[in-house]
Amino acid sequence: MNNVIALAGVVIKELYRRKDFYVLFVMTALITLVLGSMRFFNNAEIVRFLKEICLLLIWLSMLVIAITTAARQIPAERESRTILPLLAKPVSRWELIVGKFAGCWLACLTALAVFYFFFGVLTASHAHAWPGLILFQAFLLHGVFLAVVVALVLLGSVVFTAQSSNATISAIIVLGILLVGGHLDHVANGMRGLGGGIVHAVFFAIPHLEWYYNVRDFVIHDWPAIRWLYIAGAAFYGALYTLLLLGLSWLVFRRKTLTL
Repeated sequence: MNNVIALAGVVIKELYRRKDFYVLFVMTALITLVLGSMRFFNNAEIVRFLKEICLLLIWLSMLVIAITTAARQIPAERESRTILPLLAKPVSRWELIVGKFAGCWLACLTALAVFYFFFGVLTASHAHAWPGLILFQAFLLHGVFLAVVVALVLLGSVVFTAQSSNATISAIIVLGILLVGGHLDHVANGMRGLGGGIVHAVFFAIPHLEWYYNVRDFVIHDWPAIRWLYIAGAAFYGALYTLLLLGLSWLVFRRKTLTL
């Protein structure tokens, strides 16, 4: 655990030394505040409009932060030629994977908390009421979503050599799941033969991030809080896929021959 905590601490410090988070946060704040200064709608409509825009920007920003942070971890160690001395500390390959994951995820959670706090302040300033329990539940579900994304990108970092190709492919996969993942079963039902079977297999194999974690509508429209049993089920589902992806990352990484 000491090795894992040390590795995680290095990743967290690295993220906050870089400008990615600060740039994205300032852009999100400026765009939202500029839109909030407009008076084209009545008060109720402008609050919902601001909530929708702000949450969309938060989701996009956090997706960029999670993918870029996780994608550069293993390739950066190779490029700086520190991976072999690191593994000779001794740090096992499993500890390296878990430490990198923990650091990326905790860094993303911290950034996410800042974004959601800004969202709460913005909402309270326009609606004159702090968002209810649903905002905290949305934060928890978003955090589980980021855990799956970070684990997926780490798997890509041990499969692909270049950071850019891993980030691009990971972004395409995550966006593909969010946009069309839930419709693959309908597509498969309209196909025959081997093609339909393959699409069905993909539908059941992918983590359905679009079903369980995007509860923006609940926050935007001030709907009642979600049952905690649902939250626990979604967290368990995300944890299973996270552990599966980390296990696959370790299996691929342990078979790789590392050279300086």
